[in-house]
Amino acid sequence: MTAELVRGQNHPLSQARLEIRISAGTPIVAVAALGDENGRIHGVEWVAHPGAPTQPGLEVSRQAAADHRLAVDLDAVPEAVHRVSVLLALPVGGTGPARFGAVAAPFVAVTGLDGGEVASYTITGLDAESAVVALELYRRQDAWKVRAVGQGYAGGLAELLTDQGLPQAHQLAATVNDAVAQGLARSVQAPPPRTADGDRSRQTAAPALGPDQGGTAPQPGPVPPVSPYGGQTPGGPGQPAPQQPYPGAAPDSNAVTPPSAPTAGGSIDYSHPRRQNSAPPPPPPTAPPAAPGQPAQPVAGDATGWSMEERLYNQVWGMFEDLARTTAAYRSAVDFAESRMDKELEQVLSDPRSRIGGQGDAAREAARARHAQLVTQAREALDRDLAQLAAEADVVEPALPPAYARWDNPAWHAYRVPMDIPMALRLGDLHLPEADRIRIPMLVRLPLERGLWIDSGAAGSSDGSFTDSHTMSRLAMETAVAHAARLLAVYPAGEFTVHVIDPAGSGAQPLAPLVQTGVLAAPPALGAAGVADVLGRLTQRVDLVQMAIRGGAADSLPPGFDTSQQLLIVNDFPHGFDDRAVNQLRYLADEGPAFGVHLMMVADREESSAYGPLLDPLWRSLLRLTPVADDHLADPWVGHAWTYEPSLVPPGSQVLQQVLARVAAARTTFM
Repeated sequence: MTAELVRGQNHPLSQARLEIRISAGTPIVAVAALGDENGRIHGVEWVAHPGAPTQPGLEVSRQAAADHRLAVDLDAVPEAVHRVSVLLALPVGGTGPARFGAVAAPFVAVTGLDGGEVASYTITGLDAESAVVALELYRRQDAWKVRAVGQGYAGGLAELLTDQGLPQAHQLAATVNDAVAQGLARSVQAPPPRTADGDRSRQTAAPALGPDQGGTAPQPGPVPPVSPYGGQTPGGPGQPAPQQPYPGAAPDSNAVTPPSAPTAGGSIDYSHPRRQNSAPPPPPPTAPPAAPGQPAQPVAGDATGWSMEERLYNQVWGMFEDLARTTAAYRSAVDFAESRMDKELEQVLSDPRSRIGGQGDAAREAARARHAQLVTQAREALDRDLAQLAAEADVVEPALPPAYARWDNPAWHAYRVPMDIPMALRLGDLHLPEADRIRIPMLVRLPLERGLWIDSGAAGSSDGSFTDSHTMSRLAMETAVAHAARLLAVYPAGEFTVHVIDPAGSGAQPLAPLVQTGVLAAPPALGAAGVADVLGRLTQRVDLVQMAIRGGAADSLPPGFDTSQQLLIVNDFPHGFDDRAVNQLRYLADEGPAFGVHLMMVADREESSAYGPLLDPLWRSLLRLTPVADDHLADPWVGHAWTYEPSLVPPGSQVLQQVLARVAAARTTFM
């Protein structure tokens, strides 16, 4: 399973002969440099570049290209070499972009010779930089690891090589630029996104109405949706697009951002959004072909992807897209039918000759009959699409791996602590009122890009029932424990740590599974002193990692430093928090995710509003979830209000304790 790295994260390498694949949206220069134990490059003979593409254990491309494949043989590098750095730079003197902020984020993957991906890294956060250290392979105690670096340089390749300690940095940069200039005419442009021959394509739902003498049919489905990886904006050119998955919409709402943008009336590209320049092989057919005139039988994992996990991930999002589009088409058809009936009735009333008598009654009955006919046609089209989606959900749900599965899925009974981090995590289910029987798993990518706010305030659920504040607080903590347990379960042993702040001790009962199994880093912190201690330690951790990474000295962290991902659960906020603690909390919410510290708030927003506008940015930066079903999530495609249901452990089930016990046992072995 591929390890998708974030800046500063490392991953062990079990092979010596590797291939490094680089994809970008524009021609770039790829360079590989050898370094000693301090990362210093001793001379130009330690650098493989387009002018000298081969060095001991290295081979790079001979020209600028949108896609590169670098060959690395770690057994063949000199004994004095302890680091192999992959450097990327934009060509100078040409007509292309001059900074990485103007191009798509480069994607770098380390693979074995068999093509199996070991680790990948998307280099985000670049702006004015024109050269970047993408990643480095480094030797530690006779074992090699790969680290995601992402250190950019506005001064280009010369500044980068100077920072690496190369005395002839400017001369070598000029040599590289000359070699690239000679080959620019042969540079490979980024190929257009393409779909493998075996791809399943989802088509836009057909419009339920056609043009007739009574008016104009609505457009077939919603406008093209937005993708965080590029694509058309909701209202066409010029309108803003969401900036990240699940962006905050209005207060008390969040937006669900799908991973790929279909085109209106066309097919959806199921390839990994970061690998659209290199389509994966199509999935093998596992179902017999459908009879003529019959819909194809759904198959779990029939979207494209480089692994079954990725295929299921793309298939789930395809189901989300299908449900959003077909529901939008139905609602548009119903709105059209109602507006047409209103217009016809208004025409009847505006004519004095038809206000009374049999002629007026007949006209009104005809308008209502046409309305009923149009609504019936729209409903038939919706039911046909929903039946296909329901059949697909029936085969997909049982095939999901634990990270994507509900707690009642049998996959959890065969749970084993994984060796790699999965692509995504299930936080609950999404559904719409027109299709209440279809539940779409709500998947978020890992590592988490946003913290979570589980609202414990008393509120009415989507079914009209109301829950008192005490019960909501308990349900909110149970939801937080279920999410934390899932995070602990899907990460390899020792790579995820959970801290809990419970100032008043009100969450003792829901927290019992975490406490009793010993998977917490320490007992829940109590009182103001406990709050200050935990926040101080995590704030210091973010500061240390931030300085180490930004200073290019990630190896200088203190011995025994815990490099695992950290999760802080805060219960009963703002009890026990002073102004300093609130500021530290905001700092962790803003800076923590980029440096491995994530936040899960369990709080009543009404009570938290006592701090005034100070916490508004915190509220907006977190993904709001509820412990009861609530229609508060909005998608940026067509503005559907999706009903969210948390992923909770079935009453009376012991699966949570069993999973946490295995996690604790694996951590003991790992230690």
